[in-house]
Amino acid sequence: MKPHDSSHHAVARAVRAVALANLAYFGVEFAVATAIGSVSLFADSVDFLEDAAVNALILLGLRWPRHMRARLGMALALILLLPGIATLWTAWHSWRSGHVPAPLPLSITGLGAFAVNFACAWILVNVRHAHGSLTKAAFLSARNDVIANIAIVAAGGLTAVIASPWPDLITGLGIFAMNLDAAREVFRAAQLESRTANTDR
Repeated sequence: MKPHDSSHHAVARAVRAVALANLAYFGVEFAVATAIGSVSLFADSVDFLEDAAVNALILLGLRWPRHMRARLGMALALILLLPGIATLWTAWHSWRSGHVPAPLPLSITGLGAFAVNFACAWILVNVRHAHGSLTKAAFLSARNDVIANIAIVAAGGLTAVIASPWPDLITGLGIFAMNLDAAREVFRAAQLESRTANTDR
């Protein structure tokens, strides 16, 4: 087996495992978010679905030429914005209603999400530079999600103390900000890949 083929298979295995893990936990987190009316869990569940889609697209693009991977990377940067838009919409409705989510399910579900995302980030850390902006998109998503999940757990604890919707709302908006930053980094990586591809032609 050629080194390139070995690298491709390693990346494909990693990305496939991450896609399946994200899809599975999306169902769990979305169900809890809907049941308790949590903005942060809703934002994070949509992010799990987005990550599953991103990794599925990466699997499709692994063998594409560099200029096509760069275009796909730019598209993925836009996909990273979708959970943020959903978060803003949900946060607006939650703020208007003043709804306080149940703190215990919020924290427990956040801990589960943390475990899943930490495992995904660990799987992707060694392949994040293997295919330019594509694998970088997957790793950045998993890394940011780990940070977001810590905030969700903390929001659950704070909600239990002060019985206010604000910890959940602020955490949801923080997830939105991280998605914006991840989208910017992925887009820049895709632009660099596109310039390199044009130079090589």
